[in-house]
Amino acid sequence: MEENISPDLFWNTMTGYQNSAALKSAVDLGIFTAIDNGSHTAKAIADAVGARERGVRILCDSLTVLGFLTKNGAEYNATPSTAAFLSRNSQAYVGSALDFILSPMLRRGFDDLTSAVKNGGSLIGDEASLSPDSPMWVDFARGMMPLMFPPAQMIAENVGFEPGRKFKVLDIAAGHGIFGIMVAQRYPNAEVYALDWANVLTVATENAEKFGVADRHHLIPGSAFDVEYGEGYDLVLLTNFLHHFDAGTCEKLIRKIGNSLNDGGKVMTLEFIPNDDRISPPAEAMFSLVMLAGTPGGDAYTFAELKQMFENAGFSQNEHIPLLPTPQHLVISQK
Repeated sequence: MEENISPDLFWNTMTGYQNSAALKSAVDLGIFTAIDNGSHTAKAIADAVGARERGVRILCDSLTVLGFLTKNGAEYNATPSTAAFLSRNSQAYVGSALDFILSPMLRRGFDDLTSAVKNGGSLIGDEASLSPDSPMWVDFARGMMPLMFPPAQMIAENVGFEPGRKFKVLDIAAGHGIFGIMVAQRYPNAEVYALDWANVLTVATENAEKFGVADRHHLIPGSAFDVEYGEGYDLVLLTNFLHHFDAGTCEKLIRKIGNSLNDGGKVMTLEFIPNDDRISPPAEAMFSLVMLAGTPGGDAYTFAELKQMFENAGFSQNEHIPLLPTPQHLVISQK
């Protein structure tokens, strides 16, 4: 049977930026929160968010087409997923992630993706991501924490230590700090040492206070490649960090981490890990493009590639655990 020919994929991909703009506008205005609070017509929503009825009607119709809302007559309602993740009334609210994902800083690598493809890596320079004073990672820490909460809980569930054990944790590139904080919450005798730029660690400190573990949350300001970690760690959290760098740089960092571990210690690495075919699962496979646009040599590494890095650095035991339903994957490594 002859395959149907359609321009739909071309059209939908070409206009994808319009969809993300509609979503960001709705979050910025508080459209989903207004609906959650009981405003359901275009006029009622417009009154609630301080906008013109015509603009809200067109935006809500578009959000209905995209699947974020449903429409019955003149009334709009949120889907269960939209209410859970995009109403500010929800504890699972993740709308703040849009501020980082759609920021000019992050998008600029895609503005000239053709050059990045020709070069085999980003040409935008490292000043945005590697400067200690850059606000980029502060914005990341504040905006992305809600999305990282589920995998952080799953990491804590997979630590595998006895509940009352006293142990020392190194949280590399801690950012918002939620990974180490969730371990500290689950293990009341764990001491967490969060490493990141000094300005970013202010966010981690705020979250440690919020979650009641500030007395066991310590700071190591600086670069993971330059600062001294100290010794005696039983657990190292290496979360969403390796994908920024080429394989050789990753291996160098892993060796440094290994030198800080006690015998029997483990490294828990969180990453977007595509299958060996590099085209599945979709979210993990597409993450390589994000790294191509935004870094000189970063990538979404397969488990085989990560395993090789860790083995080269002396870690002979490496276990791969997909953290479903998220696109994040956990690798637990021991010597």
